[in-house]
Amino acid sequence: MFVIVFSRGTANGAKMASLAKVVNISRAINNVSQLFTNLTISPSIKCTSVLVSQLRVPRYGCAYVHTTPRRRALMEFFDDAKNWGEFDIKVGRAWRKDELRIKSNEDLHKLWFVLLKERNMLLTMEHAAKKDLEIFPNPERKYKVEESMSNLETVVRERNKAYHLLETGEDGERPGKLVHNQLGMMYYYRMCEHTIPKFMNNKWRQKYKFGYSGNAVHKFRKLYREKLWNEKRKARNRDRNHVMHLMKRFPNLDLEAVKEQYPDVDIENLKSQKKARGHFVPQ
Repeated sequence: MFVIVFSRGTANGAKMASLAKVVNISRAINNVSQLFTNLTISPSIKCTSVLVSQLRVPRYGCAYVHTTPRRRALMEFFDDAKNWGEFDIKVGRAWRKDELRIKSNEDLHKLWFVLLKERNMLLTMEHAAKKDLEIFPNPERKYKVEESMSNLETVVRERNKAYHLLETGEDGERPGKLVHNQLGMMYYYRMCEHTIPKFMNNKWRQKYKFGYSGNAVHKFRKLYREKLWNEKRKARNRDRNHVMHLMKRFPNLDLEAVKEQYPDVDIENLKSQKKARGHFVPQ
């Protein structure tokens, strides 16, 4: 409540001006007090992002309140308490590509963050188990999550390629090319944009040195190709001996299924080999 007192010597104009100022101040204070009395915060209010240009002056004493959702802080990096100390945790399989292809982009976006949180949790629990010299239960969970994330990324890349091919005629992938390093080995180099030209970018030229020369490099390439050929030869002989052992042990072996599983093995030639013969006569 405000009391206005006027002196007798003041003029009527001064009286009216001071009266108007006091009335305006009283109205502002009443509005502020009414705003604080009507202000209520409830946990059910969701966090919404509103542009500054979209804000309006509240009417009838209401105010805009912004709150953040409930968070569990660092406990998001740990597994459920009921799984602590367990030796076997039952989990499902990884997400397949066919299952991810029928989902919308919004669902894939949500699933990616769910898998990302799950991977962070598993890495944290694995580190804690190693630190305490304990066994991490079901370590294959981490590989299932990584496989799911890889399949999800493949599906998203397929959709991105299809969209760019439809709109621009290009796949939209990062361009690249096959180059040789200093040891003469080929690898796929992904191109990227730089603010400095190539002839002035000393840091880039020191990191990426394409091409090779010298007798030592040529000798290394020769020995490396010989190593790869020996590995391929050993793998081919290993499959050949394995098929001969199967033919000797199982006379009624389905040779068509064996051909599908081992396409590089000449089964017709193995029929005449002594190592492939058991206690039967090949037909």
